[in-house]
Amino acid sequence: MENAVVVDNVAKRFRLYKDKHRSVKERVLHPGKVDYHELWALNGVDFDVPKGTTVGILGHNGSGKSTLLKTICGVLQPTSGEVRVRGKLAGLLELGAGFEPELSGRDNVYLNGTMLGLRRNEIDAVFDEIVAFSELEQFIDTQVKFYSSGMYIRLGFAVAVNVDPEILVIDEVLAVGDERFQRKCLDRIKQFQADGRTIIFVSQSPEQVRSICDQVVVLHHGEMVFHGEPSEGIRIFRERLNESDDGPVGASVVDGDVVQGTDVVVAPPMKFVRVTAGAPGTGGPVATHGAAEFSLEIQSEIDVPEVLVTLELISPLGIELSKVRSDELGLAFSLHEGVNSFIFSIDSLPFLDGRHQVNVGLSTPGEGGLFVWFEQAAILEVTYAGKSEGLVDLEIEGRSA
Repeated sequence: MENAVVVDNVAKRFRLYKDKHRSVKERVLHPGKVDYHELWALNGVDFDVPKGTTVGILGHNGSGKSTLLKTICGVLQPTSGEVRVRGKLAGLLELGAGFEPELSGRDNVYLNGTMLGLRRNEIDAVFDEIVAFSELEQFIDTQVKFYSSGMYIRLGFAVAVNVDPEILVIDEVLAVGDERFQRKCLDRIKQFQADGRTIIFVSQSPEQVRSICDQVVVLHHGEMVFHGEPSEGIRIFRERLNESDDGPVGASVVDGDVVQGTDVVVAPPMKFVRVTAGAPGTGGPVATHGAAEFSLEIQSEIDVPEVLVTLELISPLGIELSKVRSDELGLAFSLHEGVNSFIFSIDSLPFLDGRHQVNVGLSTPGEGGLFVWFEQAAILEVTYAGKSEGLVDLEIEGRSA
């Protein structure tokens, strides 16, 4: 398949000066070199974008995403390596890029269209469509310096998608503006996909990337750490984003002397010493609709004839997905002195991808019973290869009534 964009071992270096001398006087008074240090915003980034595909760029703040898109658009030149683009490219970079604040929206449409290679008569032909898409009819003759951030994005996106580009490059600007207009932009992107155009897309939302992208590139401190299927790329992105957290990572194991959580009602002579969540036997990531297992090890200094074990699952957005207690499942548990093990299992986990928090609790029947509650006992990592959005993947069937 022919490539629309080739990023060939691209590196980009910036010099960050500690105290740069700006005037002639300062240079005379302070001769010699100015101290600086080098920042490699990109280092050895190498991937191809096949014609007609949509590639998402993911990475934490400062990972080099915007620098990469500016290099692809030709705004920045790489320090080493090269970018090859085959086809007419339209780029929508950071807020307000390419706009002249003192000009009206109308004048900026013609200015942007000219920068993208259109003649005046070609801009005339699509001008009404641009204004209608942006929904800025009553403000089109107002100076854009009076526009809100949402109005900037509306006008910029409207120009970019109406100049008939073969390659559309979009930085994380769709996070600005109301939800309805974001959906309108995503619908236009999907129409571009149906037309076989090439799209390079940066978003802060892994869910957006998953729903529209064919491939994902993950950047981490300027280096490309993954290029491939969206589900695996999103998993690696979240793993890198959370690698500095104090909580469990990967197989989600908490080991050692785990103290009781902040919600302990009574400090009983027992504690959780090990909690794992993941695929049965491995503790690794679970695919959507795959089997999951939760293993709890509890250290007790006494025998307890009847205990209730609670398992709670929280989504990455903090939404309680499930909370179940052992007696509600018809399970009867007891504790003996020493280490006790309990296992909960799910045959088909419907959750979509993400790092889901696992909380566990231990109590005895009746009021005033022994109680231990442990927040963030483990992390359940779920991977999803589909395109659905939301929290769960429901196997829905339809028919004509």
